[in-house]
Amino acid sequence: MAQFSVNVHRFDPYKNFKFRLLWDGRYIAGISKVSALRRTTHVVPHREGGDVSSSRVAPGRTRFEPITLERGVTHDMEFETWANKVHNFGGAAGNEQSSKDFRKDIRLELYNEAGQLAIAYHIFRCWPSEFIALDDLDSQGSAVAVQRLVLQNEGWERDYDIREPEEPSFDVPKDG
Repeated sequence: MAQFSVNVHRFDPYKNFKFRLLWDGRYIAGISKVSALRRTTHVVPHREGGDVSSSRVAPGRTRFEPITLERGVTHDMEFETWANKVHNFGGAAGNEQSSKDFRKDIRLELYNEAGQLAIAYHIFRCWPSEFIALDDLDSQGSAVAVQRLVLQNEGWERDYDIREPEEPSFDVPKDG
């Protein structure tokens, strides 16, 4: 059975390196890594009194794991601005948190190799639980300075309005 309905010639799954993330209606610059979208449903074992020695299992509560975003340190303030809405160190007593708008719905988009939107997810009621403004520094290293934002969330769902894009084909000229 074909894995792709529109591009039946395609064999390989999508790559994980073309993606964008947006919140507040705009794309966030420089994000280089997004952790997995993971949900776990607790297993609830139960046994009726008349059952033999085996148990049954049923689904319990579902937990959506935090999502970690990484990007190189720049002068873009989006990570820090959002983190400060959860806890603003300089805020007056009782004013450390913006209860009005510290939660955001965000959108994660995955693109195919041709740069066409292939899959998207809506992630609901996110808020930063951890912010690393400046990662470890190493005078002997040559790595990029990195910021991290850990987002708690209350669930996500795929955007089913995004359909498989028809991928372009490139004709190679023949020697003639």
